[in-house]
Amino acid sequence: MLIAMTHETAPLLSQPVYLPPKPIHVLRNGVNVAARQVLAVSGLGMIALAIPVGVATPFIPVGLPMAIVGVVLLGRNAVWGRRWMEGVMARHPRLERMAPNWLMRSVFGREKRVVSE
Repeated sequence: MLIAMTHETAPLLSQPVYLPPKPIHVLRNGVNVAARQVLAVSGLGMIALAIPVGVATPFIPVGLPMAIVGVVLLGRNAVWGRRWMEGVMARHPRLERMAPNWLMRSVFGREKRVVSE
């Protein structure tokens, strides 16, 4: 049974009823996560692309700065990228010895480890 409320039988409210605001931080967090993952994947792509570019241009050092930018993007924007790079450096300690100290601080937030041979 459907009862239609007329204008006279509708309850009167002293103040207008507003819906609670939607939390914008949820959307902002989702966009931030997506942007960080895009930056991380582009950093991984730059690392992969730096190898053939470095081989193709041996006298013009284009591949090395490209790889450094890729490492910074990957290490700063993705936990999985930082873990992957830490694993690579654990297997190949020579890479960490060649990395400048400012790069280790900016990507990993730590100083270089001293590895005795």
